[in-house]
Order: sequence, then C-alpha cells, then structure tokens
Amino acid sequence: MKARVHVMLKNGVLDPQGAAVRHALGALGFDGVERVRQGKVIDLDLAEGTTEAQVRDMCEKLLANTVIESYSIELG
Repeated sequence: MKARVHVMLKNGVLDPQGAAVRHALGALGFDGVERVRQGKVIDLDLAEGTTEAQVRDMCEKLLANTVIESYSIELG
C-alpha cells in the first residue's frame, strides 16, 4: 500500500522559503508570481493492512508540526 502526505504551513504562518522562491522567480523575469507557499511531499510504502488512522497518527507524531503545519493524506 502507498500513501502520500502533503505538508504545508498553515495560513498566517510566515514562509521565508516561499518568499525567497518568489523573489528569485522575479529576478529571473517571472513577474506574474505574487505569492509562493512551499511545502513537502512524503511518499510512504506501507504494509498491507495499514490504516488511514495509522498514517494520520504518523503525521501527528512526526511527519508534520501540527502547531504550524497542516497535512493531507492520499492513499493508493
């Protein structure tokens, strides 16, 4: 079983990496970029029978800092 976890900073949390990417894109001539939010994607290969609740527990305990980050899970 596979799971993909998307982790992003919550709205209202400053994103210095996203700001640096936006600035660099502008310096390269891409003037239409107004905002960039940077996150991460974590792909997991899981044993059969692993539940979404277990993946959610992984996110809550390690994969995401839930104070400042939100996450979503895709199972496949």
